[in-house]
Parts: sequence; structure tokens; C-alpha cells
Amino acid sequence: MAIAAQGLADPRPTGKVTQRHLRKVIEQIGLIQIDSVNVLVRSQELPLFARLGAHPRTLIDEAAAAGALFEYWVHEASHVPTDHYHLYRWKMDREHRWGDVQRLKERRPEFLEEVLARVDMNGPSASGEFNARVGPKGTWWDWDDAKIALEHLFWSGKLTARRRPNDFARLYELTERWIPRSALDHPVPNEHDARKELLVLAAKHHGVATLGDLADYHRQKPLDARPLVEELVEDGRLLPVTVEGWAKPAYIHPDARRPRRVSARALLSPFDSLVFNRERTERVFGFHYRIEIYVPQPKRIYGYYVLPFLLGDELVGRFDLKSDRQSRTLLVQGAYAEPGVPDEVIVPELVEELRLMATWLGLEHIVVKPRGDLASSLASAIAGSA
Repeated sequence: MAIAAQGLADPRPTGKVTQRHLRKVIEQIGLIQIDSVNVLVRSQELPLFARLGAHPRTLIDEAAAAGALFEYWVHEASHVPTDHYHLYRWKMDREHRWGDVQRLKERRPEFLEEVLARVDMNGPSASGEFNARVGPKGTWWDWDDAKIALEHLFWSGKLTARRRPNDFARLYELTERWIPRSALDHPVPNEHDARKELLVLAAKHHGVATLGDLADYHRQKPLDARPLVEELVEDGRLLPVTVEGWAKPAYIHPDARRPRRVSARALLSPFDSLVFNRERTERVFGFHYRIEIYVPQPKRIYGYYVLPFLLGDELVGRFDLKSDRQSRTLLVQGAYAEPGVPDEVIVPELVEELRLMATWLGLEHIVVKPRGDLASSLASAIAGSA
């Protein structure tokens, strides 16, 4: 149910992949978490690859430019459908409790309005551009203060943002210039009702979920979510269930898919919505997973940028991948099978997935380094299929 709800049980498109396919993925998963690490590819591209296979890498940028997606703090920084803009207005209208913002207001009471006015005058602006000398008095803008101001204005919905392609920096713009009028004019529910709608969406995206799972998807607090979930059960919009082996009660959406079996195959970003809740990943799949980007290299167990491999209805292995763009090579820097999963089950499927990924990324070679219990079998299979 969890895999089907996330769109990973569906066959990938066989023809040209278009915005229509992106819209279907967004409808299934609700958000795409953004991360700047580019050792393999920007993380937000991988959920589309997992569900659509090779596709134009411009899909997300095109959807944002067309006003179909916007960026906001949802499950961390995320691309979210603009049709749901009204569900976050309560969060935008709340007082931002970031201490740096309060201190900035005390030191420079007019500064937020000055930054807003400058974006109004100059159009899309990156924070680094606020170092320039401006105005008749030749005032120097302090980058740190400008960044704080821009982020606060972004949080509060007065500015929105898109990513600059070359360096991935946020470009800030007045919200009314980039968010479609239809989204801005949509009736705005109160906080109570908006939170409930987000929990219903979380149930759709999860398939089956505990209270904590539902709350985490859009970064709500379980304490706030509990009475809302109880109301949704009373309304019949969530159904309580028990899951064998789970210590806590769970919930499903009334329309949840209940496939008898799935034959999924996907390399998953560390920030893919199927696995970004680490506790849930362990509870659902028995797969203990931690990202080791910030772990010193000698202390890493599996590697720097490790992708779980979904095969069938199990996470069967993990692979440390890197794009060596200069040599046009996809590097498998570590290859590990989960205990009890035979090499011959994983390797043929993984070879196909790696070849598809390499082609999608414009890489000509795949090189497997001798690290991990699956490395030897995988290297032999790659060499044999060349």
C-alpha cells in the first residue's frame, strides 16, 4: 500500500515524458523535497526518475515557470503544487519566531520594507546581489541582513522563489508576479481546516500511516495533529486500522489502493518521500537508513550519497553513486545487498537501472569500485553486459 500510494507500483511511461506525467507524480506524492547536493544529480530530479525513468530534466523548472509548482517550507524546502497554495497561507500569516528576524526588526525597523521595495524595483533577485551600493546616499547593503530579510519575506509569502539553474541559488520575486492569480484568489481556510486537509493529503500519499507519519509529511507537530486526526476519523475521512508489528495505531484514506502485489524497481533519493521519514522506513521495510553526507569519511558505513534500491516490495540494497562528469562515468563507489537477498536477485535488475540512469544523465560508462559485498558480482555483470 505504501509503495502504490507513492506511485512506484505503476509502470513507467514508454513514450515521451511530458508535463502530464509530472502532474501525475505530483498528485501521487504531493511534494518533492529539494536538496542542493549535486554529487550524482540534484536530489529533486531523482523522484521523477524513480517513477518516470528517463525524462527531460527541465520538467520541474518548466512547471515552476508555468506556475504549476512553487517552492515553500513544507517537508523542508519543497516543490509543491500551486493548487495547494491556499493550504499554507495560515503558516505564512503566522509570526515568524526566528530570532534573527526579531533582532533585525529591532536594529533596522524599515529594512524588511526596503528589501521588498528593491525586489519590486529590480525583479527576480538573489541574496548575493544585495551587496551592491544603492540609493542616493550610497548605502552598502549587508548580505547577512539581506538574506535574513529575504528568507523572512519568503516564509511569510510576500516573496516567492525559484532556483537559478547555474548555481541553484534562490531567486526571490514578488509573489503576485509568479504565483497565478487563481491560487492567490482561492478561498483561504482557517488554520484548523487547512491542517486537516494536509493530514488527509498525507494519508493519500502514505497508503497506511501512524499519526506521527501523517504529521511528519508536511512537518506538523503530532500534538497539534492528534485532535485533527480524531476529527477526521469521526468525519469518515480517515479509517483507523491496525498493522501487525506496529506498536501504534494506523490510518488509511478510504480510497487507499490495496494491491495484492507490486513489482516496483527504483533507485531512491535519500530525500524521496517514500523513505525521507527514517523511522517509518525502518518500520515499514525493516531497512535502517541514515544519510552519511555529514559523517566524516572514516566513519561512514556505506558511503557519501547512498541510494536505497527498491525491488518488488522490498528495499534490497544500497548503493553509493556519483556522476564523474569529466570522464562521463557513473561511479558505483559502494554496493551493498541487504542480509539474505541473493546477488542473483539484485544484480540483473540493478544493472538495467544503472544503465538507464547513466543514459539519462548523459554518462557513457559505469565503473564499480571494489567496496561492498555486492561489488564483485555487480562489476562482473556490468562488464559482461557491455
